[in-house]
Amino acid sequence: IPAAEMPSLTKPLLLLLCLVVTGECRRHGHRVRRWTGAVESQNHGTSLNKKPPDVTKSRKTKTEHLLKVDDHDFTMRPAFGGPAIPVGVDVQVESLDSISEVDMDFTMTLYLRHYWKDERLSFRSSTNKSMTFDGRLVKKIWVPDVFFVHSKRSFIHDTTTDNIMLRVFPDGHVLYSLRVTVTAACNMDFSRFPLDSQTCTLELESYAYTDEDLMLYWKSGDDSLSIDDRISLSQFLIQKFHTTSRLAFYSSTGWYNRLYINFTLRRHIFFFLLQTYFPATLMVMLSWVSFWIDRRAVPARVSLGITTVLTMSTIITGVNASMPRVSYIKAVDIYLWVSFVFVFLSVLEYAAVNYLSTVHDRRERKMRERARSQSLPCTCGISQTRTMTMLDGTYSEADTNSLAGYTEDPVVPEEEQDELHEVPEKPEHMVVHLSVSSESTNTKKKKNIRALNIIQNTHAIDKYSRMIFPGSYIFFNLIYWSVYC
Repeated sequence: IPAAEMPSLTKPLLLLLCLVVTGECRRHGHRVRRWTGAVESQNHGTSLNKKPPDVTKSRKTKTEHLLKVDDHDFTMRPAFGGPAIPVGVDVQVESLDSISEVDMDFTMTLYLRHYWKDERLSFRSSTNKSMTFDGRLVKKIWVPDVFFVHSKRSFIHDTTTDNIMLRVFPDGHVLYSLRVTVTAACNMDFSRFPLDSQTCTLELESYAYTDEDLMLYWKSGDDSLSIDDRISLSQFLIQKFHTTSRLAFYSSTGWYNRLYINFTLRRHIFFFLLQTYFPATLMVMLSWVSFWIDRRAVPARVSLGITTVLTMSTIITGVNASMPRVSYIKAVDIYLWVSFVFVFLSVLEYAAVNYLSTVHDRRERKMRERARSQSLPCTCGISQTRTMTMLDGTYSEADTNSLAGYTEDPVVPEEEQDELHEVPEKPEHMVVHLSVSSESTNTKKKKNIRALNIIQNTHAIDKYSRMIFPGSYIFFNLIYWSVYC
């Protein structure tokens, strides 16, 4: 290309290059304006829909900073140096686990809740919502030091974590709740056992703060105590739950507010009727069977009496094994020991019958032997029936001996007497004397026989025992159940 034509080609190329560069710049500027406008419109729409931030929900804010835990000394109670801080309490009984008569205590699981106000824990919240924490924050703030008076064992449940809840409201009100199982002493009176009712008490009190620093009270009166309707015990019927409060004085520290949870339990009697009263009654009735057994059946009556006595001893031992060793008499002791006395008396009754039978048989045997060895004066005018009656022992020993003074000769038949010698007049006089003597002493004999009839007639002792023993035992039962029921 000639040098003269170069300037004419350079100008069109420069002009084309300028047009290309200008077009690219305009296209890029349009893209920038579209992206910037979209971002501005998005930010403007978001600012209209977004709510004011809540500092309680901010992830960057720590609990300690929000509640200002590090800015205060929580080793002191709220309003330290001022009036006593009121702490309300309410309790929900979850279960009444056991009642032990031997240890004289009870075990209860409950939800214990405390209410108070601590302005040091107040915070800002536009929604006025509370914050809920677990037991880890409890160690960093002040909480009431409530404990259970007369408790033997107690613990806070820790499955799966410590069962502690702390709820803080924006104005500084605090709810502190924990789930506790406590075993506490219960003073029981067993004078009417097992027909008794027991009243047990669970007592709550501040350990360190007197009534001048902490005022403990039931938050809603009697409504502060609630129980689960499904609570039941095997041996007791829950009759009443109620609350009371009073001041407790300690000579070394002062006066303290004390709260009481009182509940009354009435014992179910049916279990003891089956296990104690019915077996004891049956043993007493079984001992009466010996009154219908022949007195000569010694093994039967003795074994029956010993069996009933040993069974009653076993029942008494079993009942006392499940009871505390109290120094007074219980209602069940009265019933069992009276039953034991009835059983023991039935054994003594047979001992008396056996002894009197032996004495009576021995006396009759001696009378017969003496009657055979002694000779009668004569049998003139005396019928054969009367003679045999005298020899059989119907007359007393004195009557038999009175015949011995008439003669020592043996009894001779009438035919032989005629052959030997003539009958003198004296025997007739003696016969008359014998008849008169028997007639005059007849009244005395009847009186003696009536007086000693029960003792001499062993059948009569068993006969009267069949009525006296059951009647006396029924009368005792009427008095016993009318007094204790």
